[in-house]
Amino acid sequence: MSGQPSLMVRRLPHGADLPLPAYQSEAAAGMDLLAAIDADATLVVEPGARVQVPTGLQIALPAGTEGQVRPRSGLAARHGLTVLNAPGTIDADYRGEVGVLLVNLGAEPVTISRGDRIAQLVVAPVVQVTVAEAETLPETVRGAGGFGSTGGMTQA
Repeated sequence: MSGQPSLMVRRLPHGADLPLPAYQSEAAAGMDLLAAIDADATLVVEPGARVQVPTGLQIALPAGTEGQVRPRSGLAARHGLTVLNAPGTIDADYRGEVGVLLVNLGAEPVTISRGDRIAQLVVAPVVQVTVAEAETLPETVRGAGGFGSTGGMTQA
């Protein structure tokens, strides 16, 4: 596709032998992020615990975008392992190592090894706005209703 934005990626020494993020299917929204922990070590995430897992990558996002670090559905379904601040936001001007903050919401410890797929990265457009203070806001049908005010689960 012509004009497709590029994601610049720099591998850090502890991630040098790991594959770059890649889409796993033609229509995938996210690219897998891998654990860049020591090859001879494992990381055990105990139930209720949280850990920051290094990816061994630094990125330069295209202007006008953000990186969203999202959970992998299989890890969440099988083990209760998810991204704690989902989605984690990577600003376009951040140049540090991408880390993934995982939490184990399951009942059993989860072991992470080098190269395990731990999260996915979605690159999405961002709009910056001008903030304007107002005495009143335009009326809407919904108004101030929130937290289930537009409908909810029906009870069987």
